[in-house]
Amino acid sequence: MVSTWNIANALTVARLAIVPVFIVFLFVDGEGWRIAAFAVFLVASITDQLDGWLARRYGLITDFGKIADPIADKALIGSALVCLSLLGEIAWWVTVVIIARELGVTLLRFAVIRHGVIPASYGGKVKTVLQILAIALYMWPGVPDLVCWAAMALALLVTVATGLDYVFRAIRLRQVARRSRAA
Repeated sequence: MVSTWNIANALTVARLAIVPVFIVFLFVDGEGWRIAAFAVFLVASITDQLDGWLARRYGLITDFGKIADPIADKALIGSALVCLSLLGEIAWWVTVVIIARELGVTLLRFAVIRHGVIPASYGGKVKTVLQILAIALYMWPGVPDLVCWAAMALALLVTVATGLDYVFRAIRLRQVARRSRAA
């Protein structure tokens, strides 16, 4: 039995706790504060990769971590997108599409859980990295708009594509479950 009190879960909780700090830094005027927000965002993003690696490498996977990790991820990415939209730097429709996809996939996973678990895909991991990169570019002062938009467009494309992939995987999972019940 793995204790809930482990380094992987501590990093997840720290990532969740740092989100309000990130938000405050992002809204304070001044380039120094923007760079501080950028640094906090990157540190939080790195903990996302690190906690997962530690959990897998050292067998620290817990039910708490399975629930808290995606919540912390969505809190960080979602708050960054909402804040940057409030600041007028990212179009609201981009934020809505990404958050709707995240909520949709989460609800989809719950809807089919009685048939089985839809594991995170490689595309989902790529999506997360692209979202982090695009958000980081928007936060760093002086990055040309075209570079920011191109990165966000790529992240948006992969976000939608992986969302559709989850829908197809859920449909297949339900079909397999029905066939096995009928057999």
